[in-house]
Amino acid sequence: MLRPLQTLFFVFIGSFLLTSCATSQTKSTAKVNNASPATKWGELVSNSAIFRQNHTGFALYDLEKQETVAEYQADRYFTPASNTKLFTLYAGLCMLGDSIPALRYATKGDSLIFLGTGDPSLLHPDMPASNVFDFLKNWRGHLFYYPHNYTGKRFGAGWSWADYADYYQAEISPLPLYGNIVRFTNNTVSPRIFKDSLRTAAWSEKFKLTRDEFANNFYSMGWPTKSFTEDLPFRVANSTITYLLSDTLKKEVRLFPKTALGSQFKTLYSLPIDTLYRRMLQVSDNMFAEQILLLCASQIDPNNEGIDATKAIEHVKKQFLADLPDEPIWEDGSGLSRYNLFTPRSVVKLLQKIHAKVPEQERLFGLMAIGGKAGTIRNQYKSKTPFVFAKTGSLANTYCLSGYLRTKSGKTLVFSLMNGAYIKKTAEIRTEVERILTEIHEKY
Repeated sequence: MLRPLQTLFFVFIGSFLLTSCATSQTKSTAKVNNASPATKWGELVSNSAIFRQNHTGFALYDLEKQETVAEYQADRYFTPASNTKLFTLYAGLCMLGDSIPALRYATKGDSLIFLGTGDPSLLHPDMPASNVFDFLKNWRGHLFYYPHNYTGKRFGAGWSWADYADYYQAEISPLPLYGNIVRFTNNTVSPRIFKDSLRTAAWSEKFKLTRDEFANNFYSMGWPTKSFTEDLPFRVANSTITYLLSDTLKKEVRLFPKTALGSQFKTLYSLPIDTLYRRMLQVSDNMFAEQILLLCASQIDPNNEGIDATKAIEHVKKQFLADLPDEPIWEDGSGLSRYNLFTPRSVVKLLQKIHAKVPEQERLFGLMAIGGKAGTIRNQYKSKTPFVFAKTGSLANTYCLSGYLRTKSGKTLVFSLMNGAYIKKTAEIRTEVERILTEIHEKY
């Protein structure tokens, strides 16, 4: 039988052990969940009330010190959305030169046989004119287009195929024309061959343009109440491309039959490559991103045996990205695919590699969306001197921002702040990202 003092002693010891176990368990759980970043910069993210229910990851790297200064769940995988375009940029920097390899061609008698490499700029309504048009226009003999070098599909893996009529999902093809879109305004249709393809459909109070999925039949529902410009992708077919070229060049362009071509083809170069990178990154042009991957694929296809994005992705991963902290799950060039998965620390490492490829910050930062000035963040980060140069990434319940941050103290930081699986409005997430990065800018 225990005496009163003995009983009190064992109660005390039991209570102590339970408390110790609970404390130990709490510390262990916190460590596993990575809920205690090592620095105050990481705590800006981990302590955010806006991010409380998010899946959120953050990595911050000091270029001068060459060290990571903050991480919060930086080893977690996130859907990157258009942050994927940073991977496409790096692919281009590794595999393409200063100018766009716009066309491959060979001559046979008075005939010119040409095939596309993926260049998206030919006749694009928002791009400068290139020498490709004049090259084809001035050829005195017969023109033959060879379309069989493209072995991919019209859309990427993991895309929402129901979005076929939306401007941001133009079809992938080896020789895009007019950006593979039809531009409608109140008074014009361009390219003009689609003018007679526009019909009036069922009445709708809200004006809307749409298209049949597998045919270039366009429909107008309702009437526009103000001036408008709207782009709809057209259905790409080999016959459509030759018809468009013939109409634009004012000379016949015929299809060349499928055969083994070999490597006797020459390459015609056109616009500076930065014209593609800048549009892809600043306005987040999905079509340009996909086509840049095709340009990369064409560089590893000297015998014209077939180009598609997957070949370029696998080549870049193996040859140039083997040193990333975490293997990227990379499926397309634009980030439309929900299959893409990257970690913040891998994105930061990628941005370091991009910086090493383009050490001239004036050029590199000029390609990015610029806070308060250009691209998708022109209405944020407003300052007399821009301090954020980055790429946004947005899908439903996903918002990411990754890039370069200049501090008031003169430092250049590399960052990736990725958010997913949230139910708040994206505007709230975006505003919180701006608050955090602005504080780092001011106080780092």
